[in-house]
Amino acid sequence: MKGTLILLAGLLFCTTLLQAQRIDPANPDLSPGNFRLDSLPDSELNIPIQVDLRPVYAMAEKSVDTLFTSAGYPDGWVQEGCDTRYKYVFRRSKLSMQANGLSLNLGFTGYYKIVGSSRVCASGVALSPWTPPCRCGFDEPERRVNVSFSNTLSLMTNYKVKLEIRRNEPQPLDKCEVCFWGQNVTGQVMKGLVAELDASKAELDKNYGSTELKPQMQKIWDQLNRSYNLYGLGWLKINPTAVHLNRLFAQNDSLNINLGLSARPVISFEKPAEILTQVPHISKSVARPGFSIFLDALLNYDSLSRIMNAQVAGKQFEFKKAFVKKQFIIDSCKIYGGGFDKMIIRLYFSGTNHGLIYLVGTPSYDTARRMIEITNLDFDIKTKNFLLGSAGWLFDKKIAREIGKYARFELGNYIDNAKVTVNTQLNQEWMPGIRSFGNINDIRLIRMYPMQQHLIIRSNCEGDLSVKVDAGKLSL
Repeated sequence: MKGTLILLAGLLFCTTLLQAQRIDPANPDLSPGNFRLDSLPDSELNIPIQVDLRPVYAMAEKSVDTLFTSAGYPDGWVQEGCDTRYKYVFRRSKLSMQANGLSLNLGFTGYYKIVGSSRVCASGVALSPWTPPCRCGFDEPERRVNVSFSNTLSLMTNYKVKLEIRRNEPQPLDKCEVCFWGQNVTGQVMKGLVAELDASKAELDKNYGSTELKPQMQKIWDQLNRSYNLYGLGWLKINPTAVHLNRLFAQNDSLNINLGLSARPVISFEKPAEILTQVPHISKSVARPGFSIFLDALLNYDSLSRIMNAQVAGKQFEFKKAFVKKQFIIDSCKIYGGGFDKMIIRLYFSGTNHGLIYLVGTPSYDTARRMIEITNLDFDIKTKNFLLGSAGWLFDKKIAREIGKYARFELGNYIDNAKVTVNTQLNQEWMPGIRSFGNINDIRLIRMYPMQQHLIIRSNCEGDLSVKVDAGKLSL
């Protein structure tokens, strides 16, 4: 009898030791990542840029003289032959501008008056004195002439705006006949006017024939390459890759440039390095209106672990195995990526036994609830083998089911805050004279990549973006 009691006590002691032993299975095997950051599809933004041409018109208004006179006026005379001499004064109306397509037409109405006299000549020798001066447009309405310049715009791949200026022939609306025989001197006036207009064209060519926009584009490109703090959401890096010219046209008082931008934006919780590059030359493409951005958000596993720990730490579960109560207490947990679409939860516990176990599941996104879940949670194969050999009572689906209830992460506020923050970034003044206007219409989660260092959430957002340029404030 005594020996039987000793044997039972020994068995009980051994059983207690076995129950209390530390559970410490080997780490799960980590699969190589099936994702590369450079696999992010190019995001395409079609950006309508509207340049207000009124400041340009104002500069042109200052560049074209408002008053023309013949050489030496009012005392000197223009004398192209022996028998005629004249002098005139010419003023113009305010410049009028018409923009259509790639053409910018600049015109005005000219008003002039002329004084002339004549004499009889033979073989270039004067045979009579000059007649009394005859006037045209002094004691009667001034004579009129329409004057215009035709301008053609083009944007080169190196961001130079070329303005090809052509002076059109003046179109007289009224004749100018002087002296009692009614000699028509309109042609002489037009000839003198053409010389003045050619001088004005040369000045326009010098000042506006070629405008270099690359310095301004480089500034914008540098801004796009910077990292932007999204205040609680991480850091946004746009990573531009190319610039496209989709369309160029003028209408009313605006020059419209539809530029396309290719980029690979990424959001990360740590500020990424800023690498500034040279803005690439413009390439041609055709893009749909608005933008479609593929965005990778890099979520830190420590953040996810903190969220889950706040919900599960201290929770207790009881099991009844062979009429014996078993206790399972969650102490803490840590989440990390296992590669190939798997996430791992390392769970530290105490109670009847103590130690750690590993659960493996698949991340998924609940669109209706805007929530990330780790689904299909189950014990890792190494944990299974360890438990079956030492603490089979822990091999219970209830543990995985209960942990699964808390392996959920709400993204609704994150998405809503992201919309507000990104919309703020889209609506700002990039530099004096350049302001952008935009709005995100939708953000959709496409796929998740549980990398070992962080969880990458790939999303697609669509919206509209436009840029307005105030040429009066822009430093060219």
